[in-house]
Amino acid sequence: MSPSAGILLICFQKPPTDGVGVLFIAFAIGNGLYACWVTQRIGFCFKVLMRSLEPLSKIPDLNQPTCWMLGVGFLWMSMWILAVVGSLNFYLPPLIIIALVLSLAWTAEVMRNVANITVSRVIALYYLRGMQSNTQFCFQRALSKNLGSACLGSLFVPAIEALRIVARGLNLLEGEDEFMFSCAHCCLKVMETIFRYGNGWAYVQIAAYGRGFVKASQDTWELFKKREVEAIVDSDMTSAICFLTGVCSGSMCVIVVAAWTARVHQDFTATISLLAFFIGYLMNGGGDGDGESCEYVKVPSILLAFGDGRV
Repeated sequence: MSPSAGILLICFQKPPTDGVGVLFIAFAIGNGLYACWVTQRIGFCFKVLMRSLEPLSKIPDLNQPTCWMLGVGFLWMSMWILAVVGSLNFYLPPLIIIALVLSLAWTAEVMRNVANITVSRVIALYYLRGMQSNTQFCFQRALSKNLGSACLGSLFVPAIEALRIVARGLNLLEGEDEFMFSCAHCCLKVMETIFRYGNGWAYVQIAAYGRGFVKASQDTWELFKKREVEAIVDSDMTSAICFLTGVCSGSMCVIVVAAWTARVHQDFTATISLLAFFIGYLMNGGGDGDGESCEYVKVPSILLAFGDGRV
């Protein structure tokens, strides 16, 4: 979908839309290269996916937290759109819009992690203790006792994981420039250290044991290192699947919105297309929507490492 969105924007023959269209096409090319790189990990991802779906038949209401968060997210984004329109009447509208975008991204991430913690607790108790927990109780617990950890993790984890991916990518560069290679290797080590104090895998221990975010991150990563499963953890593709699902949804929104905007408000086509992509991405893969469904996959992956051999 991203190549189609990019080609459509370029067809409008406006400098802003051309720039955005080139970004979409460049991302599509990078996505193709990534697909070639991870081909050997598809089998592992499929096995994890199949194993993660086993408890769903026994816990039929597991999707309810996701539905609640999706509804709340839709209402919140509707009000957010009105705020963006109103920001045009203030001083420095671009800065206000950027602040609103960051605020929405954090809020959507909090909603996603609340549902993630809820699902993590239900499935963790199912695997670790062989009991079926009440989903509504776990949801209330996530909205009360674990809300602080969800807010803190939502603030730092996306940036930490993104920087770690960049550092790992730079570390793959090999060449004759030893200085650049040493800098890339140093950056990777720094990000690995920071990753121990804040990572997305901590939410299972937050949900199951009620630990704080930093403590849960440390314990989870130490457990991975103790059992020597870091390579298995890094082979998990479910986060990438969630991300690409959101990109596909955002690209579909761009195609629809750009076609309409070009006929009604042509000068705002690029700006509105970016906002449409952002909202579509959050609603379906990065924030409130199917991202939670993808998080069901992560939980058994973590429990493979610290579930006392019960998974």
